[in-house]
Amino acid sequence: MATPRRLHVCCVSFLVAAICLTLFCSTSATAQDSTPLVTELIATADSPALPDAPLPSIANLQPPSQNPPSPNAGTSLGDLGLTPADTEGSAERQALFDKRTHMLKVHQRLGLITIIPVAAACITAAGAPPKHGNFSNTTDRDLHVALGSVAVAMYGATAYYAIRAPKVSNEPARGGVKWHKYLIYVHAPGMILTPILGAIAFNQINSGQKVHGIASAHGAVATATAISYGAAIVAVSWPIHLKF
Repeated sequence: MATPRRLHVCCVSFLVAAICLTLFCSTSATAQDSTPLVTELIATADSPALPDAPLPSIANLQPPSQNPPSPNAGTSLGDLGLTPADTEGSAERQALFDKRTHMLKVHQRLGLITIIPVAAACITAAGAPPKHGNFSNTTDRDLHVALGSVAVAMYGATAYYAIRAPKVSNEPARGGVKWHKYLIYVHAPGMILTPILGAIAFNQINSGQKVHGIASAHGAVATATAISYGAAIVAVSWPIHLKF
């Protein structure tokens, strides 16, 4: 009876060992299978899920414009009533301006120089009439005539540069320039009448006659001409600043 009992104990021990081995293997397999799941759960808990970033489009990859469009880009100079001729420089018009400026500068310089013979002719006029009936003394008279002729010639050259200067604007003259032009109607006829009346007076004196008739107005016309001419110069030069 001892042998069967010992066999029975061995069988039981073998079954217990088999059951333990089976449980151990099952536990190991379950632990290996659950390890990725646990790792995934831990990773998910540590880092919250974020949405995928949108991919950039082709339009977003273009470089930004250097000059952004202005809100008034639709307005043109034509809408404001301006033509290209008004906004763009013209070589022909610039040449016209340059020519006018040059001619008016010459006009101004000649006008100032003309003051010298005009003043000299007025001063020498005192010796032109015959003294004490001496009609043969013509030295002072000839000097007066010569200075008067130079004054008229210089006046003509001065007027030429003013008349021939090209006109670039139709705007009316203002201020001193307006008075300068008004006085032309005084000294221009005077510069024509003065030598004519002087020539008549000169012939009368050389003929042994006293100055009479229309020739007697020679002095008054010459004086009015000289005063109006000087006033025309002052009109465009006022105020005059003297520098020493």
